[in-house]
Amino acid sequence: MKEEHATMRIVILETSDVHGYMMPYSYVDGSSINQGLSVISSLINEHRQHSEEVLLIDNGDFLQGSPLTYHQAKVDQSRPTTVIECMNAMNYDAVVPGNHEFNFGKSYLEKAFTASSFPWLSANVLSEETGEPLFGTPYRIWEWDNGVRLAVLGLTTHYVPNWEHPNHLEGITFTNPIVAAKQWVPYLREQEQVDVVIVSYHGGFERDLVSGEPTESLTGENLGYALCEEVSGIDVLLSGHQHRVISGEEVAGVCVVQPGSEGQFVGKVTLSLQKVEHKWIVNHKQSEIVSCESFVADPIVSELTTPAENNLQQWLDQPIGFVEGDNMRILNPFQARMTEHPFIEWIQRVQMEISGAEISCTALFDDLAPGFDSIITMRDIMINYKYPNTLRVLRLEGRDIKAALERSAQYFHLNDSGDIEVSSAFLYPKTQHFNYDMWEGLNYTINVSKAHGERIVNLEREGMPILADKQYVVVMNNYRASGGGEYSMFKDKPIVKEISVDMVEILADYIRDKGTIVSTVNDNWHVISGA
Repeated sequence: MKEEHATMRIVILETSDVHGYMMPYSYVDGSSINQGLSVISSLINEHRQHSEEVLLIDNGDFLQGSPLTYHQAKVDQSRPTTVIECMNAMNYDAVVPGNHEFNFGKSYLEKAFTASSFPWLSANVLSEETGEPLFGTPYRIWEWDNGVRLAVLGLTTHYVPNWEHPNHLEGITFTNPIVAAKQWVPYLREQEQVDVVIVSYHGGFERDLVSGEPTESLTGENLGYALCEEVSGIDVLLSGHQHRVISGEEVAGVCVVQPGSEGQFVGKVTLSLQKVEHKWIVNHKQSEIVSCESFVADPIVSELTTPAENNLQQWLDQPIGFVEGDNMRILNPFQARMTEHPFIEWIQRVQMEISGAEISCTALFDDLAPGFDSIITMRDIMINYKYPNTLRVLRLEGRDIKAALERSAQYFHLNDSGDIEVSSAFLYPKTQHFNYDMWEGLNYTINVSKAHGERIVNLEREGMPILADKQYVVVMNNYRASGGGEYSMFKDKPIVKEISVDMVEILADYIRDKGTIVSTVNDNWHVISGA
């Protein structure tokens, strides 16, 4: 007798790179914005009401990135992180640790892990001592009464040691995610007899999803495209890390999705399964992006978040100092990267004064950084300096400085009218304003009309040319010092000094100590469009 075909529908909802954003308002001005975990919770609840089988997975970078997460990690550690409390209340089925989960050190990481009511999945983050997955299990399997078995395998970008402070990674090993996937995907198919394999990878795509052409230097930071092409047996790839919004695409037959950042969107994958000859097969899969725009905050998550947010708001609004002279407000971020701005010069001078270095480099991280008004609060510092960076002083040769400046000079492009604009390479597939550095302690000019590698002219220090084989002492953040942002010329250079204090603390303490900081600018560098 011929078996009647049975069917099943499964919905996978993905969050990624939420970065601790909880409530639907801006930390800059308090304006309403429909994003964050409290809003996502309402979106999730609606899907659970209308779909029988819904799995909720977070793809990483949930513990760091907002003023709230900084405050709880650095200022008030009296309770488990609010982010974890809310994710518990939202009934997440599993999470994958991202690179930023390691930013606040092992103790904080363990505290968050212990407080979680859901498993943390990563097949390639291992205990150095045992060689086993650091968080216990690399995958989770769901089985339904009809016999369908679905697995989610977690993977984390193995580039973490290139960015993170070594103390935060003591006893932890990161292996290549493709190697790990080639081990575990066949195991899930053959040994665990699963019908569906979902890979949740905290990493993005190194190639254009349609053409397959490289979209970034193939450093290994992002290997999503290679995972799809080189590892057979994957049905769906949940991705992240790049903060891109991707849906409706397939790579080598693998359905892919990526839901942006800061809780603005949720990735949704709908799977249709059919039972054929005693075996369940995926006969259709579709990815889409669901916006949080039309949802309001879930009162349960809001109530959990409110005490921590109230403490945070009081702390953020504390005045800690003043600006003398023209204020350091950034009105035009592009112009602040074209012509030296007093706020950037101040950051540089703090880095040089604290470290004793003769040269400094830093970036204006994004277009939302507002600079300072005449009164400075903790909110101003947190908004302007959004990453938990520390400082590292390197001994570099002149050729390294020149190479780094040429890398930064690629940020600019001449359009058909001869006007300077931001190069598309710094805007797609991911906005990378943070990878354009400005320098203090040097004089230089960027001539955008020249070819890449030849744009830096008039490179001097104290009236003397920078010599290729002469050594110089330079301070920068730990991300850049490790080669992050394709600054390979810094990687493995001699370290003169490590300053382990977080930059937010350094800047706040500096302002408190001075009381008033002076707005100055020395115009030591210029960007021009021709001779």
